[in-house]
Amino acid sequence: MADRHLRFGTFLAPFHSPDENPTLALERDLDLLVHMDGLGFDEAWIGEHHSGGYEIIASPEVFIAFAASRTKRIRLGTGVSSLAYHHPFINADRINQLDHMTRGRVMFGVGPGSLPSDAFAMGFHPKEQRRRMNEAIDVLVPLLRGERVNAETDWFTLVDAKLQMSSYTKPMVEMAVASLRSPSGALAAGKHGIGLLSLGGTNDEALAFHAENWRKCEEAAAEHGQSVDRTNWRIVTLMHIAETREQAEANVQFGIEAFADYFRNIAPTPIVPQGVEDPVAYLRESRMAVIGTPDDAIEHIERLWKGSGGFGALLDLAHDWADREHTWKSHELLARYVMPHFQGSMETRREAYTHTMKSREIYVGAVDDAIQTEIRRYEERRKDASAADD
Repeated sequence: MADRHLRFGTFLAPFHSPDENPTLALERDLDLLVHMDGLGFDEAWIGEHHSGGYEIIASPEVFIAFAASRTKRIRLGTGVSSLAYHHPFINADRINQLDHMTRGRVMFGVGPGSLPSDAFAMGFHPKEQRRRMNEAIDVLVPLLRGERVNAETDWFTLVDAKLQMSSYTKPMVEMAVASLRSPSGALAAGKHGIGLLSLGGTNDEALAFHAENWRKCEEAAAEHGQSVDRTNWRIVTLMHIAETREQAEANVQFGIEAFADYFRNIAPTPIVPQGVEDPVAYLRESRMAVIGTPDDAIEHIERLWKGSGGFGALLDLAHDWADREHTWKSHELLARYVMPHFQGSMETRREAYTHTMKSREIYVGAVDDAIQTEIRRYEERRKDASAADD
């Protein structure tokens, strides 16, 4: 599509069953990013969680530092740094260091923190998280731009604070705010003119919320003299694809029920409601996920594009629905057949093929004429040589 160039990536919370070795699960996450880097995916966002037993990355910054040494070009973002849990000066200093160490490949995704059990473990009520997030963003942006900041809240203080290194990325490391159903993330993104990460599903209802939140983001930007760009808007969805729908459905039997149970029992919002006996059928029928073929994925993304009005990047929520082999194959199929559809990389080749095919008779005729010409020249040279011998 000549008028758009979607980026593709993954949102790696991650989701690993507590029944397996966590060390190997983390290693598998790193291997997946290396695989995706080789396939040409654009970005990966790494989560932060501290309870529940499933989402086992506690520090996305540590994971990113490790992953950056194994990959070449894929950009790596905190997905997201839970601002309510960290002093903003330390947070800014760490991400600024990563900006240098990754030569600008790092992105700073921020949010309030998604698991209420994390907040309770740290001794405060989840209702405080969004307020803390907004207070943190208000100082993080000027800090990352190299400004000196003074601020006083009930949970952090900044006195004449300024980062000791300027950013590698100019004017500052790229930032994006997580947004689910509430407008808080969208309003913060608009206020500061930074990107938006839309989570919370991609069925018709969720898509309508995403579109409305982007509208609110644009309004907030205008109110604060900022501007926002749809190329910095990411939407997260669920996918597993294979050569056939039947194969995709068979593949996800490996782990989709455990994934559904985690969201029913631990996460704040169930993706598959209680009482649903067939999660595959539910996710397909609700249009929350693609479990099918590359063509199904293209149709799904086209719906997201149309329903949202356009965005910059599609992120596949990483999961263990399928085993390693079929998970990697799913990403390979995305890279081979889905990504090119939205990046315009097949159009000129198809045009070249069609153009050449239409003129094939002319080209073949020219080749035949060239061959016959050489044959005649050869025969004439032989005749001339024979006459000379006589």
